[in-house]
Amino acid sequence: QVHLLESGGGLVQAGGSLRLSCAAAGNVFYTVVMGWYRQAPGKQRELVATIHTNGTTNYADSVKGRFSISRDDAKTISLQMNSLKSEDTAVYYCNLKSIFNPAYNHWGQGTQVTVSS
Repeated sequence: QVHLLESGGGLVQAGGSLRLSCAAAGNVFYTVVMGWYRQAPGKQRELVATIHTNGTTNYADSVKGRFSISRDDAKTISLQMNSLKSEDTAVYYCNLKSIFNPAYNHWGQGTQVTVSS
């Protein structure tokens, strides 16, 4: 069983910054992709950024150049969010999944990010 513990959400003014962290506890396979997704009210959950075990990163076009994902250690990732916009307001979810086993797919409980204009 894997548990994902998120931290770092909150309220910030437009143009400000926040840093989200996600720590995985439990049996984590060696080869995984960890990342962040977000869901705004009335919208579908969407990818924000992911990072592979080998360090390869992937970003949504809407956050490129403003957000940066990093792997702090084998089980912890962070998302540095700069130049925040009101449209970044959403619940942010940490995700961990296996490259080879689609059933190995875990979500955190979510953390609220609110950007005031």
